[in-house]
Amino acid sequence: MTIVVTGGTKGIGLAIAKRLAGPGETLVLGYHADEAAAQDARVAVEALGATVAMARADIGTPAGAAELVAACGPSGAPITCLVHSAAMIYPTTLLGADPERFTRAVETNGLSLLYLVQAALPRLARGSSIIFISSAGARAASPRYGALGVGKALAESLIRYLVMELAPLGIRINGVAPGLVRTTSVAAMVGGEAAAEQVFERAARSNPSGRMSEDDDYTEVVAFLAGEGSRFVQGQIIQANGGTFVG
Repeated sequence: MTIVVTGGTKGIGLAIAKRLAGPGETLVLGYHADEAAAQDARVAVEALGATVAMARADIGTPAGAAELVAACGPSGAPITCLVHSAAMIYPTTLLGADPERFTRAVETNGLSLLYLVQAALPRLARGSSIIFISSAGARAASPRYGALGVGKALAESLIRYLVMELAPLGIRINGVAPGLVRTTSVAAMVGGEAAAEQVFERAARSNPSGRMSEDDDYTEVVAFLAGEGSRFVQGQIIQANGGTFVG
């Protein structure tokens, strides 16, 4: 039995990997380029008792998605849970976006969900769970967030359509949209650490719950969707954000 987490070596993906790790679990952590972060993540997850395999692959392509699945062991080895948390950060306006780079970002942030499901399908069985990590930006526009938000919106649409094909097989697919989380990606999106701190402060003040998101707020939802208790939950995007954008 194997749990796969794309983008599993940093930020939200790593927090999820740690939550799902434990004695007897086998985790495959997908990453794109940062070898140092990948090795740190391996040590952190193995310390929780899990067996860890690393998979460096570009999941924004069908070939890369297939490489990631191949890292899950011999052909036919079952995947019990596939968490897609990887993302490509490209802060840009839409009118000023480079078409090639924007297309690549949307493919990585959205269409890759289909690539991963197609590649993993022979290893998914009745009871397997697929979980996509979305964001509020899929539904509420934010400045320079389009390459990520449009991709996430595409993936949310894919989830609804995939339910029609996966549910009869006993495979469930859902999404989790955390609130704003303190990660290095935020600084990359808004232009630096100082700007990110201002964003974090505003997010905490404006949230109806009076604070920013913490790892447990969304990792517990992921764990629920990965478990047997969610066996009849299909096609949902659960907003774990403290009430932001509730209107």
